[in-house]
Amino acid sequence: MDDDLPKEFDLIVIGTGFPESCVAAAASRVGKTVLHIDPNEYYGGSWASFNLDAYNALLNESNADNSKEIKNGKFEWHIPLEGEPAEDVANSEDAEKKPQWTAEKVLKQSRKFNLDLCPKILFSSGDLVQLLISSNICRYAEFRAIDRIFTQFEGKLLTVPCSRSDVFNTKDLSIVEKRLLMKFLTICLTYGEDKCEEDMSEFKGKTFIEYLREQKVTEKIYMCVMQAIAMTSEDTTFEEGMERTKKFLKSLGRYGNTPFIFPMYGCGEIPQCFCRLCAVFGGIYCLKRQISTVNVDDGAQRVSIEVDGQHKVQAKHIVCSTSNLPASLRSENPKNCLSRGIFIASSPLGNFELNSCGGGVSLLRLISADGKREAILVQLSHYSGTTPKELFTFHLTTSALSDNPQSDLEAFTQQIFTNSPESPNILYSSFFTISGFELKSNGSGLIQATAPPFYELDYDKSIQDARNIFSKLYADQEFLPRAPDPEEIVIEGEDPKALSEQQLPDDLKAQLREIEKFAEQMDIAEMNEDNKTEEAMES
Repeated sequence: MDDDLPKEFDLIVIGTGFPESCVAAAASRVGKTVLHIDPNEYYGGSWASFNLDAYNALLNESNADNSKEIKNGKFEWHIPLEGEPAEDVANSEDAEKKPQWTAEKVLKQSRKFNLDLCPKILFSSGDLVQLLISSNICRYAEFRAIDRIFTQFEGKLLTVPCSRSDVFNTKDLSIVEKRLLMKFLTICLTYGEDKCEEDMSEFKGKTFIEYLREQKVTEKIYMCVMQAIAMTSEDTTFEEGMERTKKFLKSLGRYGNTPFIFPMYGCGEIPQCFCRLCAVFGGIYCLKRQISTVNVDDGAQRVSIEVDGQHKVQAKHIVCSTSNLPASLRSENPKNCLSRGIFIASSPLGNFELNSCGGGVSLLRLISADGKREAILVQLSHYSGTTPKELFTFHLTTSALSDNPQSDLEAFTQQIFTNSPESPNILYSSFFTISGFELKSNGSGLIQATAPPFYELDYDKSIQDARNIFSKLYADQEFLPRAPDPEEIVIEGEDPKALSEQQLPDDLKAQLREIEKFAEQMDIAEMNEDNKTEEAMES
């Protein structure tokens, strides 16, 4: 850390995960001085993306320090090393047609992978998309529309129709089922209106399943709605199920055929977008810096940190991910633990015809056999900017039950990675746990701890976590007001007209100068004519 770095800030943020970056950007945007520091040499924390080599190294390191958010990591290759024959392909008639993958060949393309530790799918009208637009942070990122939403029906993959054209073009539903589905979705879209409230008052306090059964939908429509549209469980209330369905429908048609989008090059780009905004408004960044101690002075209402054992910095508040806090301030109780699996395959879910679209992202929600647990599967191809050509990456996420993520995910891996014709050909598998910790009692409120990733499809809970922390620190300030575009920023003393002219191409600049010169000549001619008229009138 440089000696000329300021010794005092309004806010110190430790960790560059999504909620920490949100708070840092919001504070910097309203004029607070922010020091954003991270013990890691990369941005994102447990929300980051890695190439394959770096990801394997992270998994190897995850078992050395149990205080980190990423732990219980391991990986395994299901293809031979260079020079070893592949027994299942060597005697096949298609051996010459199919790529002969080895671990070395996959690792040579390591830099073409962007493997998310915490992948998320964004609703097109969800909280994060609205925040990105309202704050103007959207200019820092690119997105892809999700191609397909899958569900499972009678052991087979079923593509869920999202738009009206999908409903009437699909071959998976009969004519009667198409009409039933359209009628049901139309009713859900009007939920909350006065007339609809009267018609549905009898279902208040009941479950969403009871409402579906009353609508007498077929089993196939029932599965589409429960697993892929509303994404509900057997215990979900009628009100919550209707709100979830309505949220799905309101996101349709905004950026593609499905209601979801995915960030190009992986979800690790999202925290960095907020970090960029923080830096634009004066936030200072320091990576690979260890926090030695954190001291709270309740009397002076100040908090200080010691960095790398020698540099002391003070602030009015600290916002920190709990895994980066000293052990004295952190409880050992785990919080929001997730079991994660990342798989690399040479074939997609179903068949290549189902995965022919250009978005490169597909979604499947899985339910355990007993119906009590669920998992989210995200399939990515090279179109998403996260995977090399001819390979597919699968992300599997569920709530953790134990310290063995492979065991937690087994009920779901058996559903999709078995030896059925629709199963992907797995080349590589890996597992790890994402965990957080509770912050010990902090009555002064000078230290605020962010929550680790929640088990959710989008970023709604994490955004609310960031909003809550920001409101505690700066109750009278707006959370992430719109940032101006570069062309809207005028430095004091500059001519705004000249500033906008500089952004034009050279040929347009020349035309503009000619027009201005012509206007000048016209003005001079008019002035001369006016003078002649005045002289004539005087004479």
